Amino acid sequence: MTRQEALDHLYDLLDELETRVGGMRTLDECTGYMDWPDRGVYVFFAPDERRAGSDQRRVTRVGTHAVSTGSSTTLWSRLRTHRGANRGTYEGGGNHRGSVFRQRVGEAMLVRDGIDDQFPEWGVGSSAPRERRLSELPHERRVSEYVRSLPFLWVRVADEPGPESDRAYLERNLIALLSNYDRPTCDPRDGSWLGRHSRSEKIRESGLWNVDHVEESYDPSFLDCFADAVGETTPP
Repeated sequence: MTRQEALDHLYDLLDELETRVGGMRTLDECTGYMDWPDRGVYVFFAPDERRAGSDQRRVTRVGTHAVSTGSSTTLWSRLRTHRGANRGTYEGGGNHRGSVFRQRVGEAMLVRDGIDDQFPEWGVGSSAPRERRLSELPHERRVSEYVRSLPFLWVRVADEPGPESDRAYLERNLIALLSNYDRPTCDPRDGSWLGRHSRSEKIRESGLWNVDHVEESYDPSFLDCFADAVGETTPP
């Protein structure tokens, strides 16, 4: 199976998954009261980009959670971190230091808009004092608006936390298959894609909001594992 054939098969599985769960969701419409599986893998799509010669939305990021032994992070808690805060002091914003996805999106916006100097501490450190977080809140809100607009799907993968989990295996191989980093391009990104302004070469060249695994080879048999996960996933 060529890479193009593997990609076509993957997107067919994503179409099947979309039907099974009753359509893609966006984070601005999701809550913790929905019936999320405890563990899974999620896939974000570009809302306004399609695959070459197809009406299928193009994948823009792949992720999972609890890949460290003993981790108690759930699928929804990870998605909620990407979504940001709906209420409280940081309402409409979020914490990019707890979400690499938010950090990278915000960084690309700063570069694109030429306003790096307005938020010099963006992405610095694993935590920040309240005053700094409040000063960054306007930009966190721009990040939230972007991330919350991305359609996404998820699959249930109910295994134990750890680096050798099925979720880690699926995430790694999904990224490796979808990535255009240092290989012939399939499904090229639109010229207006925000990630083209990323400081990370791996993001710019892979066409994904991912850095890990974009340069790796994929194991074609992972598609069978992903198909099994699709078949076990139900609507939230």
